[in-house]
Formats: sequence, C-alpha cells, structure tokens
Amino acid sequence: MSIVSLDESFAHPALFYRTAREYAERMVSFVREGLAAGEPVAVAVPGPNLQLITAALGADAADVLLLDMAEAGRNPGRIIPGVLRAFSDAHPHGRVRIIGEPVWAGRSPVEYPACAQHEALINAAFEGRAVTILCPYDEARLDADVLADARLTHPTVIVDGREQTSDVYDWRAVVGRYNEALVPAAEAAVRDFGAAELPEVRHFAVGRARTLGLAGQRLQDAELAVAELTTNSVLHGGGRGSLGIWAEGGQVVCEVRDRGRLTDLLAGRRPPERGQIGGRGLMLVNYVADLVRVHTSDEGTTIRFYLGR
Repeated sequence: MSIVSLDESFAHPALFYRTAREYAERMVSFVREGLAAGEPVAVAVPGPNLQLITAALGADAADVLLLDMAEAGRNPGRIIPGVLRAFSDAHPHGRVRIIGEPVWAGRSPVEYPACAQHEALINAAFEGRAVTILCPYDEARLDADVLADARLTHPTVIVDGREQTSDVYDWRAVVGRYNEALVPAAEAAVRDFGAAELPEVRHFAVGRARTLGLAGQRLQDAELAVAELTTNSVLHGGGRGSLGIWAEGGQVVCEVRDRGRLTDLLAGRRPPERGQIGGRGLMLVNYVADLVRVHTSDEGTTIRFYLGR
C-alpha cells in the first residue's frame, strides 16, 4: 500500500476501515512494505487491534516495535514526544514508518478534543521530516463528526485502498475549534497563589488529592504536576494563579489558571534539545497524567490534568 507524500518528506494519511479483516490486511500491507524498503517500523494501536496485527504479521512481528496505544497514548498529549518522536528520533537516518491509532471507539467525550488536537499537531511536529504516520479510523464505529475531523487533520485519506487528497485539510482549524473553555466543577476546592504561596498551595493540593483517593505513585504524580504548573504560572503566567481540584468519574482532576497566554502550539509535546535548561514542565505533566486539556486565550491559560485513582 504505497503512501503519497505531499511534500516529498512527511506523509500523514488517515485510513478508513470497516471490518477487522480489512484492518488487518491494510495494516500488515503497510508494515511489510516498510520492512521491504528497509524502513524502521512501529505500530501503536489499542490492545485488541495490536493483537490482530501481531497475529497477522507472524514472524515479521519480531522486526516491528509494537505498542499498546491504550497505555502508551492514554493521554494524547504524550503521543508525539513519547511515541512518535521517540521512535523517529531513535532512527535519524532514512525514512521511518509508524502506524498510530489515537482515536478509537470508547474514547470518552472528555478525551476526544485532546485526541483531535493531537492529530492536528502531528502536522506541525513532523513537517519536513522523513516520516510516514498512518492513522486508522474505524468508519463503522466512530461518529461522523470524528471522521469529518480526520479529513481536516490529515492531508490525504485512504478509502477502499485508494488514497486521495483531502479537499478540506485544515489542521489549524481543528486546533482552534477544540481550544475549548474549561469550566471547573461546582465542588472544586480552589486556592489562589503567588510566589510566596507556592509551598502552601502544593501542600494543599497533595492533601486534597489524598483525601479524594490518590495514593502511592499517583499521589506523587499529582504532586509533580502541581509543582510544575504552579511554578510556570509564577514565572510565565503573570506571577499569580489559582489551583482547583475535585473528583470526577473515578479520577482526580486538577487545574491551574493564570493570566499568561500559551503561544507555542507544541508546548509540552516537543522533546527538549540536548543541553536545554527549562521548558520541560508541561511535557512532564503530559507524561504523568492520564489526560491533559488546555485552554488559552488573551485572558489567560487553563491547564487541567486527570489522574485515575
């Protein structure tokens, strides 16, 4: 299954499929084409689909990096640095081939905006790089709006084995549309803070997270994320901010609001350069959280993260 690269370097097609058989055939064809060309290949798809591909590949599976996207990409915000860039950066010479399936039936409405933005931002993160990233979409089980977004976030679409240019491709529009205002829960416990209150607000957040059911590594993750975000607010968000924390659907939710504006679309998704000092805070939050949502405007920025109990 040959993939067309519109800029002769980066290719990012969406592949629509309807059955498990079609899925396995298309994915295996893509993988074996890459192996035959001597390209490093990675497959990051949710568990059941990973089993389908692994079984269909047979002995060839040993030559492919296989990742369960439900684990590696549970938080869409860490897929670019932790999956896609990690693999492509490890193979800097020649073209790299990746299957990435961040959107599947069962993703919650709370998660989906971050998934759509992730798919859009792949185009910015890999512009000009010799990488092919194929994104499968289950046409039989995903909502029509999700499939419509796929045509906006992918420059080409493969339907029935035929690749065609998307005539509505506009990834920036998707980033903007899902830059949604985030309204805290009515029961959120809130604390304002400035530089002098950083230790106090972090202590408050950890105590509240423990009361809401976090323990062990999850509690440490909450502490790290709060420390990074509140420090960023003091340094880059106008010197002050507010922290809110509450429980929602089996998770603990924490958000930090400040007066800063996040202008870097790839903030938190771009691995730091060698020797870089600072600039890792939001990426660390992406790595430890189960989901990160961001809203930014001229009035300020809200970063909300979710941790399972």
